[in-house]
Amino acid sequence: MSASSEANSRSAMGHTLGMKTAISVPTPVFEGADRLARRLKKSRSQLYSEAISEYLERHDPDAITAAFDSIYESIESGPDGFVREAGRRALRSSEW
Repeated sequence: MSASSEANSRSAMGHTLGMKTAISVPTPVFEGADRLARRLKKSRSQLYSEAISEYLERHDPDAITAAFDSIYESIESGPDGFVREAGRRALRSSEW
């Protein structure tokens, strides 16, 4: 087995090969994360890694724009009858 495939195989087993860091969190946050990790049958490291990944994705302006673009593409963007008629009435009652 090559070194890279062995590393890939080990990284699939857990989050211990990535960058290690130490953080301080309030006790209630730690305890809640610990309970959630146990309930989801994940390590705390995996839970924290997934949470940070999700946080980064939610705060990435390009990802947010792409999500809105996707939503707007699925919405029919044809002219709205009510708006069109309201515009006509406004124009008719305006002096040119």
